[in-house]
Amino acid sequence: MSNTSAISSPITQPLVTAKAATIALLAGVALLALLVYYFIGVDEGAMSVFGKSMVVHEFFHDGRHFLGFPCH
Repeated sequence: MSNTSAISSPITQPLVTAKAATIALLAGVALLALLVYYFIGVDEGAMSVFGKSMVVHEFFHDGRHFLGFPCH
């Protein structure tokens, strides 16, 4: 008698995540995406969250024009 269980293929389990962890991950990614969108597309010198500083605006200036955001 041969032992057929020794030559059977390994069973793979699907990746299962908790719903709460998935929701937290999606919320974190959405928050990060909105933050990036704000700094690249919305932050202007006069309306900046950092006061009347143009530092963030000038840092993203060329990238803003490359992505099609007007800023002048």
